[in-house]
Amino acid sequence: MKAVSYLLVSVIGLLGAASPAWASSSGTAATLDMIGSPLGIAAIVLFTIAYCFVIAEEFIHLRKSKPVMLAAGVVWVLVALIGKQVDGGEAIIDAAVTHNLMEYAALFLFLLTAMIYINAMTERNVFESLRCFLVSKGYSYRALFWITGILAFFISPVADNLTTALLMGAVVLAVGSDNLKFVSLAFINIVVAANAGGAFSPFGDITTLMVWQANKASFFEFFALFIPSVVNYIVPAVIMSFAVPKETPAVVEEAVPMKRGAIRICILFMLTIVTAVSFKQFLHLPPFLGMMTGLSYLFLFAYYIKVTTPSDTEMDEFNIFSKVAKAEWDTLLFFFGVIFCVGGLGTIGYLAEASNIMYDGWGPTVANIVAGLLSAVVDNIPVMFAILSMSPEMDLYQWLLVTLTAGVGGSLLSVGSAAGVALMGQSQGKYTFFSHLKWSWAVGLGYAASIYAHYLVNG
Repeated sequence: MKAVSYLLVSVIGLLGAASPAWASSSGTAATLDMIGSPLGIAAIVLFTIAYCFVIAEEFIHLRKSKPVMLAAGVVWVLVALIGKQVDGGEAIIDAAVTHNLMEYAALFLFLLTAMIYINAMTERNVFESLRCFLVSKGYSYRALFWITGILAFFISPVADNLTTALLMGAVVLAVGSDNLKFVSLAFINIVVAANAGGAFSPFGDITTLMVWQANKASFFEFFALFIPSVVNYIVPAVIMSFAVPKETPAVVEEAVPMKRGAIRICILFMLTIVTAVSFKQFLHLPPFLGMMTGLSYLFLFAYYIKVTTPSDTEMDEFNIFSKVAKAEWDTLLFFFGVIFCVGGLGTIGYLAEASNIMYDGWGPTVANIVAGLLSAVVDNIPVMFAILSMSPEMDLYQWLLVTLTAGVGGSLLSVGSAAGVALMGQSQGKYTFFSHLKWSWAVGLGYAASIYAHYLVNG
């Protein structure tokens, strides 16, 4: 039975064994150490089945939060039953649940603030105005290929890669929807650029956010990944650019003005980021406290817009609570399911065993590179959760390496990141799994080149 459990550990420890926490710096938490029990094996098999439904979301149209939330509840039932067989099991379980809840709350509040700001900027036509500006300039297909890619690279460190990809995807479809080859290449380019751009900023991707909040790297140390991230984007972009059609599409005359307060909301978002960084860097307070403080800026500004808008003026009401309602709740609940699902597995003892197999057996460099490759199949969030939960002894170079690989590894396949999945839906069949797979070799070259660049620059 124990041999079977070891085999499962080696697979699940990589295939998205999300952490029970974000790897607190206090050390490894106590576990039940029951990985060979039938109930423990049942828990890890259940999580595997649930995550298969997550991977198949694009095809079965079942929201990813539903299977993992159900699995989380059942996994903890199994953990409780195992705890009854271990001396002091109840105390271990109570501590694990409390820790998981605190870590999820911090992630939830941070992301909720960011989502509300992005929704507010969307409602004020910030992104739509940028899209219209680009489509009215009469750029060639090749110029648009580079413009949308470069913009995606530099927008994603501030906005999330999903929003960035959808914005740039809308530009591509607006000017070249009748050119299948251009759309396919431009979408692959956008996915790679958005994921690469998010890798060098704590705000660019949820995985970088987790590494930052786990105190594995300071805010400014992430910018050491800028050059490797550029290399990761440039290598496949240069290769694919030669296949972009040498044509110029018809100019699309369209203008959408930004609504009142749009620029000021963008400035408030920047101030919110500064507040969160200041709370962390100078006051040693959790970043979510800074983000929630920054959210108050937006709430007060919404009140200002309301009271200063003339009653006889026909203007859309800026209802801040509608922005809260439009947050990506499926994603937020998915995080709950992932954290608590594998929080249970970590409490049983699987992640400690996986850490022994990966980081003690393979070494950190190989383990971190493989983790990035796995993020092309399994979402990078649970992969990073797992590594942070294992909390292997690594220096800053290795933590930045796994931050890079987990962030950009999802570009290898269209289903490897939220940006790729979203663009497959947006393209209506023009960008598919197989059209992306055709160029995975070029993306792979960028992946390898970025790892080598990280070694040259930071090693």
